Amino acid sequence: MAEPLYLKDSYMTDFTANVVSAANREIVLDKTVFYPSSGGQPNDTGVIRADAGNPFNVIDVIKKNGEIIHIVEIEGLKPNDKITGKINWERRYALMRMHTAAHILSSVFNKESGVLITGNQLNVDKSRIDFNMEIMDRGKINSYIEIANKIIAENVPIEMWSVKREEALKIPDVVKLAGALPPNIPELRLVKIGSYDLQADGGCHVKNTSEIGKIELLSVENKGKSNRRIYYKVV
Repeated sequence: MAEPLYLKDSYMTDFTANVVSAANREIVLDKTVFYPSSGGQPNDTGVIRADAGNPFNVIDVIKKNGEIIHIVEIEGLKPNDKITGKINWERRYALMRMHTAAHILSSVFNKESGVLITGNQLNVDKSRIDFNMEIMDRGKINSYIEIANKIIAENVPIEMWSVKREEALKIPDVVKLAGALPPNIPELRLVKIGSYDLQADGGCHVKNTSEIGKIELLSVENKGKSNRRIYYKVV
């Protein structure tokens, strides 16, 4: 699989790489900054440009058969082409802020009520998280948002590192997604938000909670037995 440069540096926007394969509009590179849709975080968009050619707009990025596939608007790239790539930074950064906010929210909900995430979907304008909360208590949910915003206001640094999978799974509450286990890979990446949260995660995050701004609760929905959904944005 292409070397996932986004795991090493979420702030990297430009890179150079070689085309490994090009079938129709599906491009595989030997390394990439483009994040593929995964774990509730949408894919990056942007541009790939061959050495002496026209730009190829990247409209989707997916994982398929163990590869990161860049789907471009038009054909034309060939194996062994050397390319430069650039992601849409405004989109990436908005998703990074949303993602780190989601970790803080899931940690607060878990610590205050013992609930786990049953689903989530990040987006640029608003995001959602589902919890296995038995009783929908709007007052409690509002108080959890307040706690999360107090954590954000503390300007807490975010740390990320990789450890062996078996060691990571020994950490209590390292997985906050109900009924889920991290991917069966040798090493897991951990994301730590001060003393507030530690989770296994392969997405993109900000370096400090101050970059999030403030979480604003948009709505709360009852999605069936023991399943509550919140929509939020960051401002």
